[in-house]
Amino acid sequence: MSTTGQAAATSLGNLPVWNLDDLYRGLDDPKIEADLKAAASEAKALNARYAGKIAGLDGDGLAGLLEAYERLAESLGRISSFSYLNYCTAMQESARATFNQTIQERTSDVWTDLLFVTLELNLIDDAKLKASLGAARLKRFQPWIRDSRAFRLHQLSDEAEKLLHERHVVGGAAWGRLFEETVSGLRFSVQGKELTASETINLLSNRDRTVRKEAGAALSKGLNENIRLFSLILNTLVKEKEIDDRWRNYARPISFRNLSNHVEDEVVNALTTAVRESFPRLSHRYYRLKAKWLKLDTMEYYDRTAPLPEDDDRVIPWEEAVDVVLTSYAAFSPELAKIGQRFFDERWIHAPVGPGKAGGAFAHGTVPSVHPYLLVNYQGKTRDVMTLAHELGHGVHNVLSGHNGPLMMYTPLTLAETASVFGEQLTFRKLLNAEKDSKRRRVMLAGKCEDMINTVVRQTAFCEFERRLHEKRRAGELAPDAIGEIWLAVQSESLGPTFRFDQEYACYWSYISHFVHSPFYVYAYAFGDCLVNALYAVYQDAATGFQDKYLAMLRAGSTKRHKELLAPFGLDASDPKFWSKGLGVISGLIDQLEAEL
Repeated sequence: MSTTGQAAATSLGNLPVWNLDDLYRGLDDPKIEADLKAAASEAKALNARYAGKIAGLDGDGLAGLLEAYERLAESLGRISSFSYLNYCTAMQESARATFNQTIQERTSDVWTDLLFVTLELNLIDDAKLKASLGAARLKRFQPWIRDSRAFRLHQLSDEAEKLLHERHVVGGAAWGRLFEETVSGLRFSVQGKELTASETINLLSNRDRTVRKEAGAALSKGLNENIRLFSLILNTLVKEKEIDDRWRNYARPISFRNLSNHVEDEVVNALTTAVRESFPRLSHRYYRLKAKWLKLDTMEYYDRTAPLPEDDDRVIPWEEAVDVVLTSYAAFSPELAKIGQRFFDERWIHAPVGPGKAGGAFAHGTVPSVHPYLLVNYQGKTRDVMTLAHELGHGVHNVLSGHNGPLMMYTPLTLAETASVFGEQLTFRKLLNAEKDSKRRRVMLAGKCEDMINTVVRQTAFCEFERRLHEKRRAGELAPDAIGEIWLAVQSESLGPTFRFDQEYACYWSYISHFVHSPFYVYAYAFGDCLVNALYAVYQDAATGFQDKYLAMLRAGSTKRHKELLAPFGLDASDPKFWSKGLGVISGLIDQLEAEL
C-alpha cells in the first residue's frame, strides 16, 4: 500500500479482510485436490452413462441426470470461487495467479465432459420434452431447461462446441487475465507518490483542481504507455466475439447478451433509445448546473466527479458507513438487515485498497452451500458508502435466491442490479431524510443526480461505445487512436457541450473491465436504475405488502422472467412509458436543483 493509502486507512478505521475458510483453508488444502478428482470422476461416469442417450430418457431419468449435474455445478463452483477470490486480492503474486489459471483449466476439463447435457437437451423434440416435464421430480428444473433451450437456434455441432469450450481458457479467459494483471500492476505518479489505479481515480474527486488535473494526467500517461497492449486485447476479444456471433447466427453484437438476459431486443432498444434521447434534459442540463456551481465556463474531463463547493468532503469511517447502510436496510426490512449484518460479522467482505487488488467492486455469489463474498475498495467517500450499499444488495439477493440451487440462483443481469440499486436508494433516502441543513441537502441531491447519471447515462454511453466499436472492428483491426475517437465522440454526445474532451482523455476506455470481460453488460445498470426508480415509486405509494412482494422477487432467482417478476407491482418493462417514468425521476431531481440555484 502506498503512503497515501496507509494514511487514509488510519482514518478509515478497521477495514475487514475476508475469510475464505468456508470455501477452503488455503491453496494447499488437500480437500481441493480431492474435490477436483471426485468431480472429474463423476463427470466421466455421467458422460459414459448418458452421452447420446438423453433424448430417450423419461422424466424421472432426466431428473436424475440433472440432479447429478447440479451437484457437480455446486462442487466446481465452490472450487472456482475460492480460486478467483484468493487471486483477485493479490493478482501480482505468481503463486495465486498460477493456481487460479490451473483451476480454470482443470474445471474446464470437467465441464467438457458435461457439455453433452445441455447440447443434447436442446435437441430434444418439443413434444417429447413437454411429455417428460410432466414428471413431478423434473418440475423443479423447468425454468433452467427453458433458459438453456433459449440458445438452441444458435448451437453448433457437438465437436465445435467442445472445441470452443476447451479453447476458452487460453483464449478469452487468458486475454482477460492479462488485462486484469496489467491494470492491477500499474502505478501512477502523483505528487511524488506511486499510486494504484483505484487510488489515482479516487483523486479525480479531490477538492483541489490542481490535484485532479495532475491525477488525470498521470492516469492518462500510465494508460497510454500501455495503450498498444490494451488495444490488442480489446481488438482480439471483439474479433473473437464477431467470429463466434457469425457462426452462431446472432443478428447483432448485442444479441447474445439480450438472450442471456432473457430480455427482448425491443425492450433493450426502447431503453437505450429513451436514455439517449434524454441526454439533453438529464446529463447536459445537470453538468451546466455543476459548471455554474464550480464557477467554470468549461469543464475538463477531470472535473466531472469533482466535489461541489458546499460539500464538506469529509472522510467517512468504515464503522459509520456500515451503520448507515444496515440501518437503512433495517428501516425497510429487518430481514434484509439481519442477512446483511452477517457479511460484517462473519468477514464476508474485503474492503481495503491494496497493491495487486482488483479495482472497483463486486459481489461474488459462490454457491448455495456457502455464502456470497463482497469486494470493495473503500476510501471513505460518500460514493464508497453507496457502493457498499450497492454490493450488499447483491449479496443479500444471492443469499435469498440460494435455495433455488446453483443452476437457478442467479438472475439475468438486467434483474441482478435491482437489489443493489434499491439498496443504494434506501441508503440515500435515509441520509437525505436525516439531513436538516439546506446546503447539505442540496449537495446530497446533486450527488444523487450525479450517481443516477453515472448509472443511466454513462452506462448507456458505454453501451453505445461498444456498439460502434464492434461494428467498426468488422472492417479490420482498430488502432488505439481510432478507438479513442469513438470514445471521445460518445462521451461528448452523452455529457454535453459543457465539457472539453482532449486527447489526454482518449485512452480512458482502456481501464474499464466490462468491455473486456462482459461485452454489453453495461446497459444492465441503466435497466436496473430505471426499474428501481419505478419500484421505489410503487413502494412510496403502497400502504402495505410491498416488502413481501419485493423479497419474493429476490427469492425467485432465475425461475421467473422479468414480466412475471414485475407484474405484482403493476410494472411492465416492455411498455415504453416504463422507461420514461424511470428517467422522469432523475429529471425531477434536476428540476429541484435548478430551482434552488
